[in-house]
Amino acid sequence: MDGCFRHEMKYEISYADCVYLRQRLRSVLAMDSNVGGDGSYCVNSIYFDNFNDKALREKRNGLAKREKFRIRYYNEDDSYIRLEKKMKFGSLCKKVSAPLTQSECMKLLGGDVSWMLCHASPLINELYCKMRHELLRPRVLVSYIREPYVYPAGNVRVTLDSDIRTSLYHVPRPETKTRGILASETPQAVILEVKYDAFLPDVIARLVQMDGVFLQSFSKYGASRRYG
Repeated sequence: MDGCFRHEMKYEISYADCVYLRQRLRSVLAMDSNVGGDGSYCVNSIYFDNFNDKALREKRNGLAKREKFRIRYYNEDDSYIRLEKKMKFGSLCKKVSAPLTQSECMKLLGGDVSWMLCHASPLINELYCKMRHELLRPRVLVSYIREPYVYPAGNVRVTLDSDIRTSLYHVPRPETKTRGILASETPQAVILEVKYDAFLPDVIARLVQMDGVFLQSFSKYGASRRYG
């Protein structure tokens, strides 16, 4: 939910663990209503950073309080595009977002930011200021397949993210399908993410517990930048 701090836990698991966990999750949780016929969808995020790689350095240095801007869209559908700002404070995260039209998105990616200053969205105004004064620019496209599950108690969302790919050297149009290159050092690895509000129900905590799987600080943006 936009504007609310939520707990976030991440784990890197093997494909075999993913298959095992999938069966457990489906016995208790419902699938997100936005999935396709195969129970998943493709998430595409265009991340912003400056020429000094501020967001990347803050992540790698383990800074507890940090933020990232990104443009997000799903599959190859350019009818639903959002600008997002994700803020982290330790294990807590918060996301605020604003819709972008296809025209606005293309202008932004093309370097035309003049329209942003007087926009009705405070988030778009903020990005404009940071593009002008902190020199934020679109840096990389990260795409992955997401398998999402939801549980109403605690507003829990559990996701399995696989096939994480990056396109480092150009930023494509949202409607263009881009495969990119694998971002993870272990190609079949799956990222398990668990997000919740004030509490994590015991039934969910038990479901995601697996031998040899430990809490990590994994960043898809950080992984995507390992090539440069």
